[in-house]
Amino acid sequence: MTKFIYTFGDGKAEGSAAMKELLGGKGAGLAEMSLLGLPVPPGFTLTTEVCSHYYSHNEQYPPELEAKVAEAFQHIETTLKGPKFGDAANPLLVSVRSGARASMPGMMDTVLNLGLNENTLKGLAEKSKNIEFAKESFKRLQQMFQNVVGKPLPHDPHEQLWEAIGAVFKSWNSERAVEYRRIHRIPADWGTACNVQAMVFGNMGDDSGTGVAFTRDPSTGERKFFGEYLINAQGEDVVAGVRTPLPLDEMKKTLPQCYQQLVDIYQNLEKHYRDMQDMEFTIQHGKVWMLQTRRGKRTAKAAIKIAVDMVSEGLIGKEEAVLRIEPSQIDQLLHPMISPRVRRKILAKGLPASPGAAVGRVVFSAEEAVVWAEKKEPVILVRTETSAEDIKGMHVAEGILTARGGMTSHAAVVGRGMGKVCVVGCGAIEVDESKKQFSVDNAVVKEGDWITLDGTRGEVMLGQLPTVASELSKEFQTLMIWADGYRKMKVRANADTPQDAKRAREFGAEGIGLCRTEHMFFDADRIQVMRQMIVAESLEERKKALAKLKPMQKKDFSGIFQEMKGLPVTIRLLDPPLHEFLPQTPEDIEKLGCEMKVPAEKLKNLVEDLHEANPMLGHRGCRLGITYPEIYEMQIEAIMEAACELKNQGVEVIPEIELPLISLAGEIKILRQLCEEVCARVQKVAGVTVSFKIGTMVETPRAAFRADAIAPFADFFSFGTNDLTQTTMGISRDDGFKFLPLYELKGLLRCDPFQTIDFEGVGELMKVCVQKTRQIKPDMEIGICGEHGGDPESVIFCHEIGLNYVSCSPFRVPIARLAAAQAALLDKAQNQNQDRSFH
Repeated sequence: MTKFIYTFGDGKAEGSAAMKELLGGKGAGLAEMSLLGLPVPPGFTLTTEVCSHYYSHNEQYPPELEAKVAEAFQHIETTLKGPKFGDAANPLLVSVRSGARASMPGMMDTVLNLGLNENTLKGLAEKSKNIEFAKESFKRLQQMFQNVVGKPLPHDPHEQLWEAIGAVFKSWNSERAVEYRRIHRIPADWGTACNVQAMVFGNMGDDSGTGVAFTRDPSTGERKFFGEYLINAQGEDVVAGVRTPLPLDEMKKTLPQCYQQLVDIYQNLEKHYRDMQDMEFTIQHGKVWMLQTRRGKRTAKAAIKIAVDMVSEGLIGKEEAVLRIEPSQIDQLLHPMISPRVRRKILAKGLPASPGAAVGRVVFSAEEAVVWAEKKEPVILVRTETSAEDIKGMHVAEGILTARGGMTSHAAVVGRGMGKVCVVGCGAIEVDESKKQFSVDNAVVKEGDWITLDGTRGEVMLGQLPTVASELSKEFQTLMIWADGYRKMKVRANADTPQDAKRAREFGAEGIGLCRTEHMFFDADRIQVMRQMIVAESLEERKKALAKLKPMQKKDFSGIFQEMKGLPVTIRLLDPPLHEFLPQTPEDIEKLGCEMKVPAEKLKNLVEDLHEANPMLGHRGCRLGITYPEIYEMQIEAIMEAACELKNQGVEVIPEIELPLISLAGEIKILRQLCEEVCARVQKVAGVTVSFKIGTMVETPRAAFRADAIAPFADFFSFGTNDLTQTTMGISRDDGFKFLPLYELKGLLRCDPFQTIDFEGVGELMKVCVQKTRQIKPDMEIGICGEHGGDPESVIFCHEIGLNYVSCSPFRVPIARLAAAQAALLDKAQNQNQDRSFH
């Protein structure tokens, strides 16, 4: 028979930390703390399987559950030796809390003080000798029950209990929880556990309190006990941000014995878990009770420092340190900071909850944040305090500012987890959401006004302050050296200018995986020459225009080659259809006609002739090169002339010429011959030999399926997964946003296929391509150059199917490096497990 309930407390537990999938994070933590002999109020956990049963059986519980809950209550009552649930004279009160296996702070529901009614209220008052405390506890229960369950509090404590348990399970599919799961890619079928636990009270006077603590600073990673607490309060008061709490150091003065108990507990827990812990505690009449321990959420800066420090301290090894860092978190470290040269005029100061600089327009609701963000406007979400309902707005905002709350408030914890710049507890600001404004002394800031946040210092400034790139810590450099030592795949960057190439190399790129030549034509001094080439009526006129473009291209290639000396540079020849370079409105066509001395009517007819109903599948890529070989000839000459000149100067150059949108073996056969002829001619004139490669992007299902026919004419393949996703799934990247979020919500897609590779569709095509290619050319280089190359899940997949490299935007290079290292380490661990099972 399935076991649905696990008890804990009094130094004993039926579960453990290893049972997180069944008991949820909170339940597993309570069980483990009980086994460690820490002071944990007794209770029991209803497993995630109960939640699954509840949803699959029309909100009905397993038949035997009611009897098992009654047995579990006997465990609590026996442990406490006296109080009984529903007993008027000596009532046992309990909390009912959610607890998914993944931390989802504030997303699901909690009810405290269950078991109180008019009868048990008297018993609590007599037992505590504090009628005001008893009344406050009853009032709090009534309010929480109304808010969470949505109906008036029943008189019967058992009815209260089952209603609260049902509300916890229902909250797994609340709008805010669903949105949080979507953002953090938490599977919907995991479900939540539910923890029922004897109440301990932090609101019984000045010798009582409640708080949240971290075994290290979650913002900086500094090795110090960090946290906040409130005297004479219950736990929800701290995380709700209703009162601004005191720093934990203050407890040394007010409750020194309790502080020492907490120090002993935190040191025990960190040593046991070998990781930074986030703990919740309540002090009742001078005795510390532990209510939760879990892996603490932390900023990227803190995560890296903690991991590197713990290696130095002998708690973990280097491999574990590399595996502990969430690759996407590194993006936080690359966020800009406010320029140190700018003079700051500080409007207000709060608590520095999550680091970095954010510049944006002020909005006062999550809904408005989404509206502004959809218009591509950067926003700062300003609230008195945030709640779980604000999750959508927090997700799209550049930064978050709250008037109330501490470093462990909802805004702080969720903001840090999302990597958002966050300033909380800014008491100087008065937020008036109805008027859509906030004020500080005589200054009034209205919706749409620009402000700048410094989440590292907790400062708020009016206007748009200039920002600079952040400095990477020595711990970051150490971790990346370790990561580079483990990974098998190379990491390149997508870069179109020497400046991009320089930045990419600084971030550790090992070459350029995609240089898009069309981006070079849009500068003001080049676009006109490009247009002259397009409107040319003869081959001779077209070649004259191309001759003007060649030195510009050559200069760009030379600059990129110099920045990447000694590393490969993949240059994609012209890809987009020609109409993209021409104006589309009558006014712009008229203006261009005047500038080029071409009749507007003629220009208009040309634009119409070049117009395509579906340009993504139209006259673009290699089709342009076959139709107008002189265009590709000019580009190949520019590449090879730049390479030859630099080689003559002693610069090592490794050019790779990439042909876009090849689907037919005949296409690459024709264009490869063109490349070889042009390169041979240029090298002969220059009197120097430069090694080069010719390859293609795999962007269509046909190219993937016919890889064995195309490979004989290619030196390398590179998956263009943006277009491969469009052509495989039949979804436009530009229009998919209109319905893809709904597909995720309904579970039709696990995530946006333009952010993470569609493993079952696009991924299978990639596997086929790799397998067919390696049968023909076992050592052929195969990479990926879509933005998927910087997505951690996609990077791991690329490692699994045997790619040689990934390529992504410069700022995502460190993310890809770390993800590639983790892929190699996970692969190693899997192989070791297989070896053990074999032997």
